[in-house]
Amino acid sequence: MTQHFDFFEEAALPAPEITLTQAAEYVRATYGIDGDVTELGSQQDANFLIDADARYVLKVSNAAFTREDLAAQDLAAAQVARLEPDIQVPVAIPGPDGSTVQPVALGDQSTYVRLVTFVAGDVLSDSSYLAPEIVAALGDLAARTSRALAGLAGQVPPRSLQWDLRNAAEVVTRLADFVAVPGGPDAVLAAARTAAKALAPYAGTLPLQVIHGDLTDDNVIAAVDADGRRRPVGVIDFGDLAESWSIAELAVTCTSLLHHSPDPSTMLPAIVAYNRIRPISDDELAALGPLVVLRAAALAVSGQQQTQVDRDNQYATENLAREWAIFERATSVPLEILTELIRASVRPHRERRTAQGAALLWTAEDQPVVPTPLDLSTTSIDLHDGLFLVEGAEAAPALKRDGSVAVAVPYLQPRLTRTRLNSFEAPASIGLGVEVFAGQDLELRAPWAGVVERHDDAVALKGPDGVTLWLSGANVSAVGAVETGEILGRLATHASLRVQVSDLDTRPPFFVPASLADAWAESCPDPTGLLDPAAAHTPPAADREALLERRDNAFATVQEHYFREPPQIERGWQNHLFDTEGRSYLDMVNNVSILGHGHPRLAAAVERQWRLLNTNSRFHYRAVVEFSERLAALLPGPLDTVFLVNSGTEAVDLALRLAWANTGRRDIVAVREAYHGWSGATDAVSTSVADNPNALGSRPSWVHTVAAPNAYRGQYRGPDAYRYGEDAVASVNELTEAGHPPAAFLSESFYGNAGGMALPDGYLQTVYDAVRRAGGLCIADEVQVGYGRLGNHFWGFEQQGVVPDIVTVAKAMGNGHPLGAVITTAAIAAGYRSQGYFFSSAGGSPVSCVAGTVVLDVLRDEQLQGNARLVGNHLRTRLLELADRHPIIGAVHGMGLYVGVELVRDRSTLEPASAETAAICERMRELGVIMQPTSDRLCVLKIKPPLGITIADADFFADALDRVLTEGW
Repeated sequence: MTQHFDFFEEAALPAPEITLTQAAEYVRATYGIDGDVTELGSQQDANFLIDADARYVLKVSNAAFTREDLAAQDLAAAQVARLEPDIQVPVAIPGPDGSTVQPVALGDQSTYVRLVTFVAGDVLSDSSYLAPEIVAALGDLAARTSRALAGLAGQVPPRSLQWDLRNAAEVVTRLADFVAVPGGPDAVLAAARTAAKALAPYAGTLPLQVIHGDLTDDNVIAAVDADGRRRPVGVIDFGDLAESWSIAELAVTCTSLLHHSPDPSTMLPAIVAYNRIRPISDDELAALGPLVVLRAAALAVSGQQQTQVDRDNQYATENLAREWAIFERATSVPLEILTELIRASVRPHRERRTAQGAALLWTAEDQPVVPTPLDLSTTSIDLHDGLFLVEGAEAAPALKRDGSVAVAVPYLQPRLTRTRLNSFEAPASIGLGVEVFAGQDLELRAPWAGVVERHDDAVALKGPDGVTLWLSGANVSAVGAVETGEILGRLATHASLRVQVSDLDTRPPFFVPASLADAWAESCPDPTGLLDPAAAHTPPAADREALLERRDNAFATVQEHYFREPPQIERGWQNHLFDTEGRSYLDMVNNVSILGHGHPRLAAAVERQWRLLNTNSRFHYRAVVEFSERLAALLPGPLDTVFLVNSGTEAVDLALRLAWANTGRRDIVAVREAYHGWSGATDAVSTSVADNPNALGSRPSWVHTVAAPNAYRGQYRGPDAYRYGEDAVASVNELTEAGHPPAAFLSESFYGNAGGMALPDGYLQTVYDAVRRAGGLCIADEVQVGYGRLGNHFWGFEQQGVVPDIVTVAKAMGNGHPLGAVITTAAIAAGYRSQGYFFSSAGGSPVSCVAGTVVLDVLRDEQLQGNARLVGNHLRTRLLELADRHPIIGAVHGMGLYVGVELVRDRSTLEPASAETAAICERMRELGVIMQPTSDRLCVLKIKPPLGITIADADFFADALDRVLTEGW
């Protein structure tokens, strides 16, 4: 074949000029198709959507391309369709002469036209955010496309394209001056030169094949999945088809992902997925990072050039900012780091490197100093009570080490002190060196011979084999060449010194986010050996995935965990949880921790009592009396007698037994869609199919259910919701008339499990009256909704204006300590004696009672019920505003800080957005919010945070949800 096109022989490639009218007339005359015509974007061609009985795309080629070039594109699309039939591609429509490539004259210029079928769907670039699964699906699509095109060897005309990455360095060199961004020309030239140099050793041996050449998110068609995510299903625009390096296909795809996230690690799922189908060789792996940088640089300069030679090209102009952002992100880390990040995604991690040399720290008495390790990790005992959030927190624990000459934070230790509350981004928490805190004045001596250089706030000691020691925080007086052991300077008492070793040409950051830490560590060896020559090398950090595997092996998997890839949470403080990488998460779901996490008053009281006594309630001690009195005093007068147990399950189980004992009956009336526990009795009355898919079908004969009083999506809605009470009364009457009067009616007093919905006004009063007329008892399950969570009411039943016969409580009672209670009348309590006596081994233990009493003290002293009302009202206002802008929000339920945001696919049909809700919770976790779905349809965001959350916390949650619903999930 002869050469058909050479970009370097073309001064510019302005898109052909053709009007909408001309396009419509041409399609009518050539293909006999009449339809509406809409212009589509293109950088160097002209494309039009033809909307007729079917939909087509008219592709008007740049005059620089030949008939053979275009025929090859049709051939490639057909090849992909044949070998990968589940990948949708455009099909070329033959013209009157049977050819898919037709000539057209545009004024004094001739070119070629093709009509292809329109691939339905959205382009993937319409999604601002791409979930890891979608990134992986894109990598899979790229690999399968590459596999299909590999069979076209020798069937594609050779072309020297602007977009062929073999030409990228030359393209950047020629077009750099077109870049209008300040400093841009120098930046793209430097990046391209560095990448080309790194690529050079592999360029001659990388495998060649026919590739699509522009398999980007702009040219990938996506279909909306059940979870509302756009998933790649098709490939369009084969205009950059050429023979090139096989790995260039993946490089182009990865580069396009960089405009979706500033973190280059987000492209790794695509590489992993590609490698499963098209295994990447070591040489290709080494070339991939440089190719990503070259593609980003070529994209940036080409876009700038195109807008200047074709100033009316709106498509090219609109892409400038995005293309420059891609370049900045591709070069946001040194190429060595990007290359290692990519390599480690599909290859084993390398053993950590360590720096060797003479001792760095010395006393004035000529003794080497080995610092004592200082733990600033998530599990550090020195960081209790929120100390890690206090300014100067890193030095404070260090100064507590009385008698230590120096202490040091270990290499690569994730520091909780670097966390950021209410942040969408993970913190730069990993130290790429060792930080020393001096307990007295110390000398610094050169660990090796080298040359001292000053760099702003740091000093570099260039050493052997290209390794540099970086020191910051010390008073370094040495200049120029020094010998091993020569004094470099001094470190003052209470000052800190950061010690870092690197083989990079430029100074590395001292802190990096966890997602990049391993890649940076490859270029920043462990400097611990300079502080403690006897120290072993730093082992890799504990693997979260390995721990999860151990959990699955030892801990029954029916005890499920939150999230697809759960973070390893090892600390809580107030309204936030913290993982082992130092990332903070706003806890919006943990209604057990009503006071928040790590409350110092509770911790101190429990520790004190545990040191004194912890036994069972058969012994006589003060704590059980005082707590029972405090608890009973919070309820209406008749409810004055307390049973103490360990959980909500035990509390509801005991309440049922009290009803059976006092009435001599067995039948129970329960509300559908509720969860009350996992014991035999409580599971029998739990009817939530989300917790047990067979809940309704497996009920024993003594359980009778009434409809869930859901005023939003149930049988009776809005003002008709009062009829739920009437129907429940009818059920109670029917049971009684049939000779099965109920022993009790059991319900949550605020519809918690269904998503934080208030019961219809008067519902409990109506049903309670009917039950009591039948001789039954009324049980209010306050396990989830009680204890001030509703803001306006301490107990949920107060919102209904009723007084139950039995109240069950748990969860919030102990702020995470296993504690539950049943509160009833003295007469009902005494009725249990017909069954014998009641005893719970740990229920009512001294420690449990102290925990319960302190929870009540803190609720009162910190006015948390009032805070629930104040912040809950603010949060509700924010959520209702979001509902005005996001149709997926069907309703905002709840009161105070028991809130449910119900997500629907259609506000008319109320079709539950269950899959979307699960995906949204995953995305919220990525943004730093813990959220989970609830209700039988699992389409409600259950918002049950600690009662101490602030207005700022509520705003962060609302902002995060707004971002997810705006950008996608």
